[in-house]
Amino acid sequence: MAHSPSPQSSPAGAGAKSATGATVLKVNGVTKRFGSVTANQNVNFDLHKGEIHALVGENGAGKTTLMRILYGMYQPDAGSIAIDGATVRFAKPMDSIRHGIGMVHQHFMLVPSFTVAENVTLGAEPGRGGWYSHAAAAESLADPMARLGIRLDPKAIVGDLNVATQQKLEIMKVLYRGARIIILDEPTAVLTPQETEELFILLRKLADDGSSIIFISHKLREVFAIADRITVLRNGKTVITQVATETTAAEVVAAMTGRKNVSLGRMEHTNDTNAPVVLEVAGLSTGPQGHDASLEGVGFQIRAGEILAVAGVEGNGQSVLAETLIGTIQPSEGSILLDGEDMATNGVSERRERGVSYVPEDRHLEGIPINGTVLEGLAAGRLRARNAVQSFGNAFPPAMRAWASELVDRYSVKTAGIDARCSTLSGGNQQKVVLARELEELPKLLILAQPTRGVDLGAIEFMYEQVAEATRRGCAVLLISADLDEILRFADRVIVMYDGKIVAEEIATETTAEQLGMHMTGITTGAAS
Repeated sequence: MAHSPSPQSSPAGAGAKSATGATVLKVNGVTKRFGSVTANQNVNFDLHKGEIHALVGENGAGKTTLMRILYGMYQPDAGSIAIDGATVRFAKPMDSIRHGIGMVHQHFMLVPSFTVAENVTLGAEPGRGGWYSHAAAAESLADPMARLGIRLDPKAIVGDLNVATQQKLEIMKVLYRGARIIILDEPTAVLTPQETEELFILLRKLADDGSSIIFISHKLREVFAIADRITVLRNGKTVITQVATETTAAEVVAAMTGRKNVSLGRMEHTNDTNAPVVLEVAGLSTGPQGHDASLEGVGFQIRAGEILAVAGVEGNGQSVLAETLIGTIQPSEGSILLDGEDMATNGVSERRERGVSYVPEDRHLEGIPINGTVLEGLAAGRLRARNAVQSFGNAFPPAMRAWASELVDRYSVKTAGIDARCSTLSGGNQQKVVLARELEELPKLLILAQPTRGVDLGAIEFMYEQVAEATRRGCAVLLISADLDEILRFADRVIVMYDGKIVAEEIATETTAEQLGMHMTGITTGAAS
């Protein structure tokens, strides 16, 4: 969830305009409660014809709840929604769709084995007497494709299409159903900068055609590149609505967090290019992996105190690389040297004992016991290497409780106490628990996989500072991230993976998101190595 320091560094070809069209959607004083929790409180929001209106806020700010109300998935407890000036109430998504609202979810809702035409018309299939007409389905795609300015083969299998094309297909689905108000939830999360630029050109074309778009994103660089207006939610309330050209990234971040001192610039740390090599990977390959691309001859080095980032479109081997380094996947070839000694045949526990720590991609599945306590999340089933470790013995619970309480304070984990359930913590505080546990091992190598996904800005800044402190102790860091802004903000060097291979290496301060995006598509011209 990192942000670049300046919204002016926006994708070429995109650009906001002033929205002066009639109001097509108006949310007035909407409140939604779930038991004792108020997700939305007196929220106000409006959307003009032909406008791209960005909705931003930290996790838990109420964005998702508001959009689910607009899409008929939830009903508000108070307040009203008006379409073209007439008050409406949506009992189910079909009601919303009938009023011209369409939603493109962050995680695609496509059937990979179906064709383009079958996916677009699914649930609203053309035909007579219960018979599906392939010809009519293909013909019905002509209008949404013309509106988007694209051409797709109606018979193409969706699973064979790239991610950017699948994103366009999701937009085609809502256009096919007559949507003139389109909600886009984190639409660029899995796109390269070049694909994002193409998407923005497409969205601007739709807006110029009279469609109205709600653009939900945490990437401020992209928000300022595409939005006409920006609305910020914080703690379930509307904080500000501003014309994009009349505000700044710093002002938006202050509205999101309630703080004016959140750093948006590059996070500096000590990096000695002559420091000893901590991790050296050579010729690393794996067998086929169903969930990700297998590795093919991967090799790189990380020095003490250095942060090496791994960029790439998800599914190109980054997850397999992390799993191979921590020992859950055994390589078929190659070596993994930690301080000059091979650990390729070591198991997970042996690697941890040798100084490898890991913040996993999915903290709920692998990082913490989501239904367990904060104490259990910090302990993670093993004693810590502390001075008093031998004295735990039968007194293990009191000693561990004291240690855990100290850790909660030191890492600023906001919790009711060490006996609180991890599920009651925010995403940022859950991640702090994982990071605290891993950094307390004083690792030689720290592997961070998507460390700031679903984490608030304030927590991100704190986490970066803790990792920077670890590098000052000589810890080598491997950062795997899908967020190029985060990589450019924090890393020293960047390697780019494509189809299980390293296709480029760049110095972070000497490259751009656009250059990295080219490499991410497999284009290696201009690579540093």
